[in-house]
Amino acid sequence: MSGDGNTHTYGTLVGSAMTDNGGGPGSRCSCKVGAAAGAYGLAGVHERLEERWHGDESVRDLAAWFNRELLRAALERTGTVPIDGEVDNLYRVLTDDGVDVGSRRRARQRLRDDGVTVEEVEDRFVSHQTLYRHLVNCLGATHEPDREGTEERVETWRDRIRSLRNRTVRVTERGVDQLSAADAVHVGSADVLVDISVLCEDCGEFSGIETFLDERGCACEQPSSPDE
Repeated sequence: MSGDGNTHTYGTLVGSAMTDNGGGPGSRCSCKVGAAAGAYGLAGVHERLEERWHGDESVRDLAAWFNRELLRAALERTGTVPIDGEVDNLYRVLTDDGVDVGSRRRARQRLRDDGVTVEEVEDRFVSHQTLYRHLVNCLGATHEPDREGTEERVETWRDRIRSLRNRTVRVTERGVDQLSAADAVHVGSADVLVDISVLCEDCGEFSGIETFLDERGCACEQPSSPDE
């Protein structure tokens, strides 16, 4: 698993710093994110998380990015230099529900062969809810995108979604009319309705897109205790 490629090293990985209490170079708090960053020496990762959140990345994407950096650090700790794209693929195989059991087993064995304690790394992986609590409660971060205010960003996407919905209605109406005229379908006076809703698989909340945008999402990312 070694080869040429770009690596992202946040701090010197010293074996004695890889302790369970997370007191390494990346430690800034005692929550799961801070402990993992400290245990794997990810110095500077908290600033990177906040910077990326102020850009375009969602908390879910940030959690996946952080977990990949943990996996990268675990590999580098063994002296392995991952080739370009290798960490992303390994993380996908380890975490994607669509990956078959055999592929996941082979990936884990490959990591073990390189000296990585896979179970320890996987236990350190964080959810997007945990990452959000770290940003808000531990770092005191607020989500204010750099290039566009929150209101402007939401309204921009509201307009795009409405435009797409209206276009879908028009295209469907035209298709129904033409098919009806050709006697390919039989229908009386018909209205075409297009409803767009969002279902959060984590909390189960279901809402129409307008309500979802008005309420700025679901209840998943409400600040609470920094610990899981």
